[in-house]
Amino acid sequence: MKVLKFGGTSVGSVKSILSLKKIVENEARQQSVIVVVSALGGITDKLLYTAQLALNGDQGWKTEFDAMVDRHHQMIDAIISDPSSRENLFNVVDSLLDQLKSIYFGVYLIHDLSEKTQDAIVSYGERLSSNIVATLIRGARWFDSRTFIKTERVNEKHTLDSELTYRLVKKTFSDLPHISLVPGFISRDKTTERTTNLGRGGSDYTAAIIAAALDAECLEIWTDVDGFMTADPKVIKTAYTINELSYIEAMELCNFGAKVVYPPTIYPVCVKNIPIKVKNTFNPTNPGTVIKQKVENDRKPIKGISSISGTTLITVTGLSMVGVRGVNRRIFTTLAANGISVFMVSQASSENSTSIGVRDQDAERAVEVLNREYEKEIETGAMFPMHAESGLATIAIVGENMKHTPGIAGKLFGTLGRSGISVIACAQGASETNISFVVEGTSLRKSLNVLHDSFFLSEYKVLNLFICGVGTVGGKLIEQIKSQYDELKERSRLKLNIVGIASSQKAVFDRDGIDFNNYRALLDQAETSTPEKLKANILKMNIFNSVFVDCTASKEIAGLYQDFLEHNISIIAANKIAASSEYEKYARLKQTALKRGVLFRFETNVGAGLPIIGTINDLKHSGDKILKIEAILSGTLNFIFNALSQGVPFSEAVRQAKEQGYSEPDPRIDLSGTDVVRKLVILSREAGYRVELSDVEKNMLIPAAFFASTLEEFWKRLPTLDKEFEEKRLKLEAEGKRWRFVATMDHGRTSVALKTVDSEHPFYNLEGSNNIVLLTTERYKEYPMQIQGYGAGASVTAAGVFANIMSIANI
Repeated sequence: MKVLKFGGTSVGSVKSILSLKKIVENEARQQSVIVVVSALGGITDKLLYTAQLALNGDQGWKTEFDAMVDRHHQMIDAIISDPSSRENLFNVVDSLLDQLKSIYFGVYLIHDLSEKTQDAIVSYGERLSSNIVATLIRGARWFDSRTFIKTERVNEKHTLDSELTYRLVKKTFSDLPHISLVPGFISRDKTTERTTNLGRGGSDYTAAIIAAALDAECLEIWTDVDGFMTADPKVIKTAYTINELSYIEAMELCNFGAKVVYPPTIYPVCVKNIPIKVKNTFNPTNPGTVIKQKVENDRKPIKGISSISGTTLITVTGLSMVGVRGVNRRIFTTLAANGISVFMVSQASSENSTSIGVRDQDAERAVEVLNREYEKEIETGAMFPMHAESGLATIAIVGENMKHTPGIAGKLFGTLGRSGISVIACAQGASETNISFVVEGTSLRKSLNVLHDSFFLSEYKVLNLFICGVGTVGGKLIEQIKSQYDELKERSRLKLNIVGIASSQKAVFDRDGIDFNNYRALLDQAETSTPEKLKANILKMNIFNSVFVDCTASKEIAGLYQDFLEHNISIIAANKIAASSEYEKYARLKQTALKRGVLFRFETNVGAGLPIIGTINDLKHSGDKILKIEAILSGTLNFIFNALSQGVPFSEAVRQAKEQGYSEPDPRIDLSGTDVVRKLVILSREAGYRVELSDVEKNMLIPAAFFASTLEEFWKRLPTLDKEFEEKRLKLEAEGKRWRFVATMDHGRTSVALKTVDSEHPFYNLEGSNNIVLLTTERYKEYPMQIQGYGAGASVTAAGVFANIMSIANI
């Protein structure tokens, strides 16, 4: 025998109620079933709302009542085809509705709504729906659950009398029909025989009581979801159904916001070791979630994450609490006596403060009654007035495998810390199946996502990218991400989610990800953006595992880095400005990243995709000391000097560098050596030296006058340098030497200059736009370490940025 319970959504529409019929009839072919149903979806709320209108003397109660009558009539007309059955059902339903109308009219006349009357009113939802379903399913026999579900008054609440109820259930179903139909939720007081109920969600409880009393094979809860989810799917898109849960795990999740099963449901069947299946009326072929005593072959440390928004944390504190017995008893007794539920408690080991979590709507009342309870202590200064902090959220991670598993709490708080989320209070029981903690309400979505990702509950690890700059480098980067997207998902279980893209004037954002193929059209249609607007939008999104990728050369964009790091957003920068700005700013960025547990990576600032900065850092971290750096760091200048020949004068070599995309749109930026100076400063700083841009000795390639005029004038005048360069080139050629623009750092002293090298020097045969770096260290003193390769171009720079992104993904 099975007990099947169907919630309000399962009887809320013609489609769902016909699905219910099919499910029950299929099960009944195998064995006897007892079906418990809730009121039609939304009717319980409507019953209570109409009662309030009547209480307030508002004639609108009649309109609301008529709407409920119409809804039940329309349901009967839609699903009951047999005329005789339909007529009999209308007689039963209309009789109940007439009773209900009389009660409402009485409330309206005397302006009184007692608890007894309200309990009677809400009972009609299940009484009506269960009669409709009993008529729909042929051969079903209707039972009034009030005849065997009995309650008693305990602490001003209706509490189940388990012993009496179990005895009556067994008696009622001693001759078990093939299909039994029972209204959920409702009950009767065992002494007064007045109608009571088991609380909102009590239909689940009704089903569990019957299942436990009759030792059912299984309890099935049919609802509008596929089962328990790893997290709230409205918040976490990657949440999925949990196949199996233990009773304890299910109870913990239910108590913390997972509204799949009414929490009291679990205990009666747990005692009898009866499994619970949570199934979807709208997707009956889905296996759903099975709740049982022990889950086999379960290796995940946690099963799910649940949360309660609208949390207020009340702190009871005072020196008089230390070592005094009974303080906490007074707190909880006072709150219980006033009907206030506490769902989390955190106490300092010094005993001078206790923090309790309550719902926002209970906060004002809780503060009031606690201040009154401790009025004398507060007056004498032995205790402080209650401190309430609202606008918070409580999160719980749940899983029996957390028991005796080292590092779970460390991973939890480390993950939150790296995401910039502060934990205000926390609690963990000795059972180790639940770690609960309180965060700012604004951090709830971010917390849930980062924990879901961190504890491998998501199918993929997600990295959320904000890409600024869609020119040559940014455009190539997006192309590379697009080409690798599917492979990374398949091979590395990594999803690179581009949630923001900005050009110099426009920006688009989408938490779910921007279409790779359509982003330029979206940018064209977007509103005008500024660096400040860009920052505001990114911080407002407050998204987890976020990385800001700067593919611009903008000083204003680089100025946003500090704010991003302080909000735990990692930064990947192809932009050299931040790392070569004033040393104090550079150091502050590095220190902030370290302090906040995020990353500030700028490998492509020097050498495009070459691992130069990474190698320097590896040497430093291993205890080596960088003594000297000699490098050719401008692919543009190296191209120019390699292109110089008898048939290619200096001005033509510069033009070729621009046409082939090696130089900046304004080649004077390269010819001024500014780019090389910035790169040298960055390398020197990463090597451990305090160097400013002004410290670098600069030897100009061409006269300063060429930089003072317009770009057009520059191109006109440039050929005037051809003769001088050609004469010097011929002389060098005769000597077996070549020009190289060399950046040098020697024990902290820095310079850039055009130098000549002979055929024995490592720089002599450097081809095209390649870069080369020689690192002389305490370990590599006689034979410097050499890093050489392609050091310019959008594709390799984008590849280097991509590699930096992947380095964050792999942490």
